[in-house]
Amino acid sequence: MSSTTAHIEVAPRENRGGKMLAGVYRGKGSVVCEEVPVPEIGDGEVLFRVAACGICGTDIKKIANGFVPAPQIFGHELAGTVVEIGRGVRKFKAGDRVVSFHHVPCGTCFYCERKLFSQCPEYKKVGLTAGFTPNGGGFAQYVRAMPWIVERGMLAIPPGITFEEATFIEPVNTAAKAVWKGRVAKGEFAVVLGQGPIGMLLTGLVKLKGAEVVTTDPLAARRAASLRLGATASFDPASEDVEAQVRERTHGRGADVVLLAAPQPKLVTEALEIARPGGRVVLFAHNDPVLKIEFPAAAVGIEEKEILGSYSASITEQGEYARIVFERQLPLAQLVSDRFSTERIGEALQLAAHPTDSTLKVVITHS
Repeated sequence: MSSTTAHIEVAPRENRGGKMLAGVYRGKGSVVCEEVPVPEIGDGEVLFRVAACGICGTDIKKIANGFVPAPQIFGHELAGTVVEIGRGVRKFKAGDRVVSFHHVPCGTCFYCERKLFSQCPEYKKVGLTAGFTPNGGGFAQYVRAMPWIVERGMLAIPPGITFEEATFIEPVNTAAKAVWKGRVAKGEFAVVLGQGPIGMLLTGLVKLKGAEVVTTDPLAARRAASLRLGATASFDPASEDVEAQVRERTHGRGADVVLLAAPQPKLVTEALEIARPGGRVVLFAHNDPVLKIEFPAAAVGIEEKEILGSYSASITEQGEYARIVFERQLPLAQLVSDRFSTERIGEALQLAAHPTDSTLKVVITHS
């Protein structure tokens, strides 16, 4: 991944036809800082200036593997300030601080009725763009929100909540949905494998449910952050026998639920070994379209362990999950370890893809 080091003066948005800086995906492994047009908006739409955007693991996968055609502008964990509204917009005005999802379901189809929102055909339409094929756009200084996003996918940020904290709205929602899919309950024993940014959110949310949780990660800083989020213990999988540690804490049974926040195929087998008979395994990070997974059939067919998938956010719980962020029920501000300007987008993506021992959440801040 690469970026320019040039510093470009950006014109104020008052003049239509202005330019902005954006990290543009130009093909497998390449994101370049470029000057591109500020999006024009239409009726029912909103233009907002992005203040901060978190880097998601899904962004990294798409860029590193070239899963989508170039050019595109990624970034969907974003928050900023409304600078222009289209005709007919009543919910927001210029100057409002907002956070926005990049796609929302219709709410009425077969899948929405069953809370399978990410399978809704409408949900698959991305409604935020900074230009090119819509794909979030938070790696740019300005983003255009389309009408269905303005109506159902944008939230006002309360006073006192920072833009960086607000960028956690979407990832907290997706992680909370995974905890719901795993039916995590008070008094249960849970394990979260992997303490990247999503893994840490899963840990904190499991703890909020009243379950005991232990975690794993090879990086010491992430294990330490895991403890701050409520984990009873956190193990280095390279040097400790995680299954033995879990069984010691559960009278030999194993975990009630194991949540996978790291995509390695071998972890599915390990999770099944850690789970008790009748336990649940939730796959959160396994969304690679070419990844294949093998596991012992008896774990499911005889021991009756469940393998569950969870992808993206839940619209019906949007308000409830937003309150977790707005009420600071989790120490989210402490999870931001690195901030990069738009011009340094390439460095930011490299660090997010190859974290150091001190790397937690990496955020792009647009000036």
